[in-house]
Amino acid sequence: MDRSDSDHRASRSLIESSSEPLVIPSPVLVEVDYWVSQRLHPGAMVALLHDIQAGAYHVEDLLAVDYRRVAELCDRYADADIGFVDASVMAIVERMDEDKLATLDRRHFGLLRPRHRDSILLVPDPAA
Repeated sequence: MDRSDSDHRASRSLIESSSEPLVIPSPVLVEVDYWVSQRLHPGAMVALLHDIQAGAYHVEDLLAVDYRRVAELCDRYADADIGFVDASVMAIVERMDEDKLATLDRRHFGLLRPRHRDSILLVPDPAA
């Protein structure tokens, strides 16, 4: 969303080249709204909401069963400052049996070990 961000080009390319459904865990929208209000203008969030309404992204809500896993992750990784949103993302990734996650937060997600597979691929690749 922020064209001046050093990761904008790689992130945009990842989204534009994807041939599969793009899923946004609903707790992430709160973080996006916060960062938009800090760095951009309200129109950026409105544009994202229009994209969601148009079907460009699917918003995946937490289910009741996810909260147990969120609590487990928050507890297990408390020393690493893994919070509710990151734990929620991982719980949804696990439930959806995903093998990859689009994130720029390698510090946190590089620590998390999914329970549904040995590892998940974090994209975009910062080296690319």
